[in-house]
Amino acid sequence: MSFLKKRKKLPSNFKIQITSMVDMFVILLVFLIKSYSTSPVQINPNNDIRLPASTSAAGPVDVLKLMVSKKGIFVEELKVVDFEKPGTLAKKDVDPSDEKFIVNLFKALDEQAKKTQSIAAKNETVKFEGKILMQADRDLEYSLLEKVMHTSSIAGYSEVKLAVLSGN
Repeated sequence: MSFLKKRKKLPSNFKIQITSMVDMFVILLVFLIKSYSTSPVQINPNNDIRLPASTSAAGPVDVLKLMVSKKGIFVEELKVVDFEKPGTLAKKDVDPSDEKFIVNLFKALDEQAKKTQSIAAKNETVKFEGKILMQADRDLEYSLLEKVMHTSSIAGYSEVKLAVLSGN
């Protein structure tokens, strides 16, 4: 019993060593910062779309989004053209004088262009650049995508960027 009494009276020099814990938090912080995406562009492909793969390192830009699935064509998630068969335009959707011109797509893109131009006229920081980001199913015919790009260029969107899945 006398041993316990002596032990309790001894001064304690115990100090918590947190150096290794701080190192661990710094490593976690660096990992989270490196893995955090700083891209302001959100690309959410529709379940109907299978994007092609690529090894490109270029990131997406924040522009008008155009989606071509097997069910139809969407401008900013609003369906503007409905396909009668998967990936096939109806005759009513194509201009009879120009087989590459999709009427309803032009109307939707022209409306978006006019909206952006009217905002740009009042706000110096906004500028209409004629850029479009197209998400297209990899199984669609090139002729359909050619018609979409042709119509986009007539509506004022001459620079078309294709969204792909990163191969990294």
